[in-house]
Amino acid sequence: MPRGKARKRRARRGRPTLLSTISTSELQLELQRRESMVGEMMQRHAELQEAVAMLEAEIGAFEPRAGGLRNRRGRGRGRARGLRKVGRPVGRGAGRPRGPRTKNKMSLPDFLVKVLTGTTMGVSEAATAVKRAGYQTSSPNFRTMVNQALLANKSRFKKVARGQYTAK
Repeated sequence: MPRGKARKRRARRGRPTLLSTISTSELQLELQRRESMVGEMMQRHAELQEAVAMLEAEIGAFEPRAGGLRNRRGRGRGRARGLRKVGRPVGRGAGRPRGPRTKNKMSLPDFLVKVLTGTTMGVSEAATAVKRAGYQTSSPNFRTMVNQALLANKSRFKKVARGQYTAK
């Protein structure tokens, strides 16, 4: 068929679509019905926003540090990054007292060398052995810290097999 000429339309095979069975006037009525619902939804949305604002104000009265709700990163809503209230610490975890920080006589890699010398262990076993050897930590992710120390100090530790390490 040459370009530019109209092609013949073929009839669709199978059953007709639901949309093709509805008349134009029925479609217009449905559109009008849905458009009329938008105003009601917008009004309901405004009412709910007002209720949320009232709840946030009540919560803010009980929260001494921020004076309002805080998002995941610890900044109050609407406060720009880098800005802070005068006299408040800035940074990850700032202003949250954690208790006294534990001081160890040796670093974690030094403890790992002490524990892994002459033996092969997995990361979880090494973490348990380091704690038994006297390393003090309050970390909920101590196993991850041990794994990172083993991976970061390749000059001191040798990977024997998958997840198994020994001291060089």
